[in-house]
Amino acid sequence: MSGRIIDGKAIAASLRADVAAAVKALPSQPALVVVLVGDDPASQVYVTSKGKATREAGMRSVEIRLPADTSEADLIARVDALSRDPEVDGILVQLPLPKHIHEANVLAAIDPLKDVDGLTEASAGKLVLGKPGLRPCTPVGSVILAKTERPDLAGANVVVIGRSILVGKPAALLFLEQNASVTIAHSKTRDLRMVCRGADVLVAAVGRPEMVRGDWIRPGAIVIDVGTNRVPAPEKGEGKTKLVGDVHFAEAIQVAAAVTPSPGGVGPMTIACLLRNTVLAACARRGWTVPDALAQS
Repeated sequence: MSGRIIDGKAIAASLRADVAAAVKALPSQPALVVVLVGDDPASQVYVTSKGKATREAGMRSVEIRLPADTSEADLIARVDALSRDPEVDGILVQLPLPKHIHEANVLAAIDPLKDVDGLTEASAGKLVLGKPGLRPCTPVGSVILAKTERPDLAGANVVVIGRSILVGKPAALLFLEQNASVTIAHSKTRDLRMVCRGADVLVAAVGRPEMVRGDWIRPGAIVIDVGTNRVPAPEKGEGKTKLVGDVHFAEAIQVAAAVTPSPGGVGPMTIACLLRNTVLAACARRGWTVPDALAQS
């Protein structure tokens, strides 16, 4: 018996439609600025797709592309100027940055009111304290996907594999906000497989291709696969690659109640949640009422 595939593309499309409806109800267009440093191919694809999605939602999209040898000081100055620009509602600095630039220093220059990626210290602090604020997009998307299968997460055992500040830690806090009982597991966790088998909801965010096998999953669990890993694909020809998640999908779908595919699961939700954050940021900063289309999303 096979489990269900959680269609992240369809769920994200619904959220994006809500965002577009909300934008039409606003006094003016919110503006999202995405800053890309260098020529990393994957980052270029991400930036292009974010810009396209922003425009499709009816918002202004600005892409700032800087050379790889941009200095840290110049980048911080650019971000600081965007933070002070009253016409800019959201700022996203595409990660990773070139190695000579300290990401933490750049993120610190983002006005927390425009931190649509939810990565500044102020945003993280509000999440920990349970105060209103902008939340990281990928963890929010993961919770939304889990709730499509289990709308009430109160009392659920949630295991998050991974403790990064980008996904693992904020995801754990967001599931706690849903009154779930949360375990953060990682490379030093003893008997990781058995810890995972206790999960009603298993979130894999470790960046290791197909690490989570079928026998790691409790029958009937919900599996949210955050991983996106490029691996060799000899079946496609010499030198070809493919994308796989942190979960062995073919095995997981035979055991779990529902599984997100990778790609096509969490990824589309990340962009949809970025658009939602941009609208929420604009409303909070400009004193606008959040439109009904997003008030309950």
